[in-house]
Amino acid sequence: MIRRVELSKLARKQFRKTPRHIVENLASWVDDVETQGLEEARKVPGYHDEPLHGERQGQRSIRLSRSYRAIYIVRSEGLVQFVSIEEITKHAY
Repeated sequence: MIRRVELSKLARKQFRKTPRHIVENLASWVDDVETQGLEEARKVPGYHDEPLHGERQGQRSIRLSRSYRAIYIVRSEGLVQFVSIEEITKHAY
């Protein structure tokens, strides 16, 4: 069961420039992953966790607001599996 979340260097940089309510939503998702596990957090309909396609195949996104998404991948370092948040983006409509 995956219960560890790390932010990439790019995500940490973007995190500092992100509105407070987005940061709180991401912190809530991280808390859900660390307490319930990734599979259970994916079931929460408010996050709209979905696989990405095209050049982002292999990555997944969660919805932090109507505009903001967090892009993550599941990494396996030896036997320890964890979620790595790659970036926090403002989704273009």
